[in-house]
Amino acid sequence: MKKSILFLMLIFTLVVMAACGQKDGASEGKNTEKKVLTMATSADFAPFESRDPSGKVQGFDIDLANAIADELGYKLEIKDMKFDGLIGALQAKRVDMVLAGMSATEKRKKNVDFSTAYNHSGEMFLTKKGSTIKTIDDLKGKTVAVQLGTIQEEGAKTLQKKIDFTLKPLDNSTTLIQELVTDRVQVAYLDKSVATGYMKEQGLVGFDDPTSSSPGMAVAFPKGSKLVGDVNKALEKLEKNGKLQELKDKWLKDQQ
Repeated sequence: MKKSILFLMLIFTLVVMAACGQKDGASEGKNTEKKVLTMATSADFAPFESRDPSGKVQGFDIDLANAIADELGYKLEIKDMKFDGLIGALQAKRVDMVLAGMSATEKRKKNVDFSTAYNHSGEMFLTKKGSTIKTIDDLKGKTVAVQLGTIQEEGAKTLQKKIDFTLKPLDNSTTLIQELVTDRVQVAYLDKSVATGYMKEQGLVGFDDPTSSSPGMAVAFPKGSKLVGDVNKALEKLEKNGKLQELKDKWLKDQQ
């Protein structure tokens, strides 16, 4: 009988020790591993987001997202997808936030929440050298390419009410430029920072859109996200300590 009691006491002790060991191990893992912050982008919008020769996503938004994650104590995970699918990804809560050169328009605010604006660019019309298109009035009868789901697509549709031109929505900015240089469209309508880069790379010319007033680029979140306040505080800190300007000097110096 005594042996049976001793045996049961031994088993109970081993079970308690094992449970304690598991509890301590889980706590340790929780303390050492950072929480993951999932960010979506559309890596075809240099200098904000693009892929380097090795395929790694890089750009102003990417560096900014990493700086925000560091400030908040998160590990950043990046998901690359088409621009016109970003809002849907937020609504389905497949990602925590979006940094993709996205303008905080009133239309988008109906579906997602935004941080404070971190950059203002404006819009530009690009053409090939030698083109006779110099002003928005010259767009009449021409074909203008825009990226699907962008503020430029919205702006072009508004402009169509005053000027008769054909609108050609495409998946990404790279395709826009390919269509332009191969004469399948006469004009590409882009964010000014992005357009300036293509002007240098492709020897293109362009002019500012005098009708637009961009609300500024901001970080987008699912409606009701608790991250909005934290990210706003991080952006404020990054602006005050000069980190935001440092990133602009690195990636957007030609557009400042």
